[in-house]
Amino acid sequence: MNESPDPLLDLLHLLDLEQIERDIFRGKSRSALVPRVFGGQVAAQALVAAGRTVPADRGAHSLHSYFLRAGDPGAPIVYTVDRIRDGKSFTTRRVVAVQHGQPIFHLSASFQTLEEGMEHQAPMPAAPDPETLPTAAEMLPRYADRFSDPSVVDRLIEARQAVDLRYVDAPPFGTVGEPREPRSQVWFRTNGKLADDPLLHVCMATYVSDMTLLDSVLLAHGRGGWAVGDVVGASLDHAMWFHRPFRADEWLLYDQESPSASGGRGLGQARIHTADGRLAITVIQEGVVRIPRG
Repeated sequence: MNESPDPLLDLLHLLDLEQIERDIFRGKSRSALVPRVFGGQVAAQALVAAGRTVPADRGAHSLHSYFLRAGDPGAPIVYTVDRIRDGKSFTTRRVVAVQHGQPIFHLSASFQTLEEGMEHQAPMPAAPDPETLPTAAEMLPRYADRFSDPSVVDRLIEARQAVDLRYVDAPPFGTVGEPREPRSQVWFRTNGKLADDPLLHVCMATYVSDMTLLDSVLLAHGRGGWAVGDVVGASLDHAMWFHRPFRADEWLLYDQESPSASGGRGLGQARIHTADGRLAITVIQEGVVRIPRG
């Protein structure tokens, strides 16, 4: 396993885009678990690009995005920002990510000045203390016999070095062939402290949000996922609403479920709560989820 001396620093460098023109940025990619750029990386980098064209007193409150083509992890990604609107309270940006002359990803993001207003939220669901749950390095080797490729466990652990992600129940590849309720919970936080930059915390949560959201689709059908080889798929679109301030370097509960799968697509929806119960983020994603043709 190729362990970095500081995986979180590597991830922060990945999100620190190079500015090559007033509204044009360039980003690199990291090795992915599949032969394409990880969708959470592209979404997070696009939000970084948008956020760097917005006044610092306006925080991201929503994003809506589409994955158009598989990204090439060996090539840089160019992010072009359109300044759609700068209003008194809201700022809107559109970002197109391009590789090899073709758009691979499209994002619209909205930012808002801090305001006081009405307050209510859905309650936080029950979940065990994250400190009582196994880390990825402790949990994943238990399922080594589920993968035909023995390197998968090490690759999964390596992909989670920057983020401490802990499953409340067994992941999809842990219960292959056993359909379960289409719900999944994970706790996550970065493996190290982050700077006090709200945009950084929002972008880091965006990065992590693409890691497990379609798990609940797999659980409903007893499928293990790409690593097991019993499904093929990719993210189609991704939307997030940021309700309240949070820190991505403190524990966040990602409560996920799938209300529907049909037509070769599966839908996942989720709420992310802080450890003290505040509803921080709502996430919805649809992805291609197909059974391989034998």
